Amino acid sequence: MSRSIAFNSPFLLGFDHLEQMLDRAAKASNEGYPPYNIEQTGENCLRITLAVAGFSMDDLSVTVEDNQLVVRGRPSEDDKERIYIHRGIGKRQFHRSFVLAEGIEINGAHLDSGLLHVDLERPVHEPEVRTIKIQNTAKDTAQATKTIDLDAEKV
Repeated sequence: MSRSIAFNSPFLLGFDHLEQMLDRAAKASNEGYPPYNIEQTGENCLRITLAVAGFSMDDLSVTVEDNQLVVRGRPSEDDKERIYIHRGIGKRQFHRSFVLAEGIEINGAHLDSGLLHVDLERPVHEPEVRTIKIQNTAKDTAQATKTIDLDAEKV
């Protein structure tokens, strides 16, 4: 995988996972079914709404896999008994994924009138300041270490 220019900076250490998340997001954006909305419902809250007309709760699953929210839909086998003259309502299997930032929590999901709502929240964390103890180098430690001559003590 070729690295993007933004991540080649020597000041961006340990951001490989972010680059992978961006790659996953680019791949996931190519999906077109089912249509969805993302709305801000509070200062730190989001809601993803997917149009899943015709799907029951048993046909849908919502999981979190490696910082990805994955919504899957598998239509039940009930439609095999029906004979359609025209079928304009799409009810096909789907897999829709959304890349989540670190710390995003899923508050729940509910199905209402053909719309699947998934509520998300980004908890606000206070910035943490830590002091790192500076230790002596091996050179300084050798000078600080006392050596005792055992033969001199016997006298």
